Amino acid sequence: MARKAVAQELSRMRILEEARQLFIEHGYHTLTMRSIAKSMGYSHGALYYHFSEKAELFYALVNEDFKMLLERQKDMLNRSRLGDIGQLEKLMLEFIRFGLDNPHHYEIMFMIKDPELLRYSREEQSQCLDLFAAVVRSVVSRQPGNEKKMYSLPWSLFMSMHGFISYNIHYNQAYQDVRKLAEQHVKYLCEGLQG
Repeated sequence: MARKAVAQELSRMRILEEARQLFIEHGYHTLTMRSIAKSMGYSHGALYYHFSEKAELFYALVNEDFKMLLERQKDMLNRSRLGDIGQLEKLMLEFIRFGLDNPHHYEIMFMIKDPELLRYSREEQSQCLDLFAAVVRSVVSRQPGNEKKMYSLPWSLFMSMHGFISYNIHYNQAYQDVRKLAEQHVKYLCEGLQG
């Protein structure tokens, strides 16, 4: 494939979009900066202009994806009442919607298996989980006798949503395909919180 003219400048955003798909299809260790550039029809030097190494490129993907998810969650939370079970349901549905409408993002954020790469997303995953846990705890704290659930329940609810998302990603289901099922799933999970 011929190298593209410098006039068609390679943008950081384009690199991220195409690299995301390549990482998912081929895995982190299989790809090199040279193979990513070749797939895009550019020299590897064009990639090095934006990213000093493959790990930096991967981290930029993870960082952008979590930023997008956190912005969506915070926006949703700003439009609802803190501590309300309805707020928690909306937050859970927003998380499921994000995962199913952005399966490639979700796979890189939460399903990557490579131990070397997990360290790149730990802080971002933690921010996302902390926000979710804070909402769960504000709901649980309104119910007397739920002190024991304050720390284990957010993790259990998250794992249930993660399983729902992972299963549907595996079968190429978008949020619209399973919206009713997602709503029922979240309702069922939240029923147990109301004592």
